[in-house]
Amino acid sequence: MRKIEDLNVKIFADGADIDAMLKLAENPLIKGFTTNPTLMRKAGVEDYAAFAHKVIAAIPNSPLAFEVFADELDEMEAQALEIASWGKNVNVKIPVTNTKGVSTIPAVKSLSAKGVQVNVTAVFTLDQVRAITDALDVNTPAIISIFAGRIADTGIDPVPMMTEAANIMKARPKAELLWASPREILNIYHAEDSGSHIITVAHDILGKLGLIGKDLDQYSLETVEMFFKDATSVGYTINTSSSRAAE
Repeated sequence: MRKIEDLNVKIFADGADIDAMLKLAENPLIKGFTTNPTLMRKAGVEDYAAFAHKVIAAIPNSPLAFEVFADELDEMEAQALEIASWGKNVNVKIPVTNTKGVSTIPAVKSLSAKGVQVNVTAVFTLDQVRAITDALDVNTPAIISIFAGRIADTGIDPVPMMTEAANIMKARPKAELLWASPREILNIYHAEDSGSHIITVAHDILGKLGLIGKDLDQYSLETVEMFFKDATSVGYTINTSSSRAAE
């Protein structure tokens, strides 16, 4: 089993619980942080900008991602420029299309040319990867976030796609491939083997990092103990006298 600290892929924490983010910032395995409007809503964030500024002030030395939420391309670009101004460690998440299915490539190209570090998100196809890669400025760092976990949910193995995406993106050496929406710790190793540079992992999955390398016999015993403890704590009973009488 390869040690997690020996992998090349960088682990970013995905969430908007600021207390959890601050705690994770102390973990040397966590190299950056990502958020999105859905995670912020679930965390009870009411003031988008205030939350972002609080996170930036608290975590000034790690990459941070905040997403635009406008639906028109010109408004997306205006929001992106504002968000980018909040800190040098901020990259701006731009969805690959708007809600009408209109490609955001023109906005991505404009922002990248202006030096904005975009994180193009909700990417699901290699055609999207090619278009984004072509649009990126060769001198500006960027991230392309492929939702590998959601692709896997459809029954498609995302590893070959991620491997091909990494090859496509070699045309932009400053662009990084991000494995998004992982479902399990094993996906960190999938991301590593596919050539992904980053994997963004939800806080609940990060809680399982301590299981890496765990003895499976011990894990088996602990699982049996859990079943027994739960059954007895509830007081479950089965009357076996009738079956014994039948013998």
